[in-house]
Amino acid sequence: MTETLRGRLSAAEAELRAAGIPTARVDAEWLLAGLLGVGRAALRLDLDRVLPGAVTRRYAAAVRRRAGREPLQRILGWEEFRGLRLRLTPDVFVPRPETEVLVEWALALLPAPCGGARPLAIDLGTGSGCVACALAAERPDLAVLAVDASPAAAAVARANARALGLGGRVRVVAADLLDPLGAPGAALVVSNPPYLPSGLVPSLDPEVRRHEPRAAIDGGPDGLALIRKIAAAARRALAPGGVLALETAAGAQARAAAGLLAAAGFAGVALRDDLTGATRFVAGRA
Repeated sequence: MTETLRGRLSAAEAELRAAGIPTARVDAEWLLAGLLGVGRAALRLDLDRVLPGAVTRRYAAAVRRRAGREPLQRILGWEEFRGLRLRLTPDVFVPRPETEVLVEWALALLPAPCGGARPLAIDLGTGSGCVACALAAERPDLAVLAVDASPAAAAVARANARALGLGGRVRVVAADLLDPLGAPGAALVVSNPPYLPSGLVPSLDPEVRRHEPRAAIDGGPDGLALIRKIAAAARRALAPGGVLALETAAGAQARAAAGLLAAAGFAGVALRDDLTGATRFVAGRA
């Protein structure tokens, strides 16, 4: 029996909808587009095209994985972040659209480019390297140090920086997140640290609970364990007037993080909302 794109997409959509995937049609299209090496728009231009048997089998396997609540990005092996395509492995957290707001705000808080030495930005807990690479791509004058405690995650970030042609300005190191914060001089310290309270992790959606690295989401009993340490260490690492910008859990935790920054000596501590209007980001100046 021949399989057309239209028929396979409809069957995949039904399978994903039955599995409780709210974005069933979109995910079905992305999975097939990924296998065919085209965009979703191109996919829709020839829905009566016949799929080769090998592609049909691979597509069926990919749909089963998604129906099992494996994240779409993990199956595709990549995610877009501020116009950059980043390779993903099970060792790194899938970048979220909310974190694009963190990058946008951090860039706005940095001084305008000027002559002289390159300003230094430090990305703590870099994971896939999404924040570090976005900063370097959008501010060619920046030097970026990307740090992750996981050697496997650091390897992914390093490979992404090289693939994007940013390896010369994005240096990736595997180290304790606070080790590289030595003598003052950084213009920016930015981090999307683990911030979920430990007790919340078992109740998360399967896509997160089963497939995200635990170290990338578990922020300790109140979610603030690493944020406390970053606030203290970043204050010592930043040049006068340098910026610390953090992503946190929305609402009360963001306000608590703002208090931690103020207690650590940061001035002009401010909060910013995410794409849904929830207060999630905090920043201050050394």
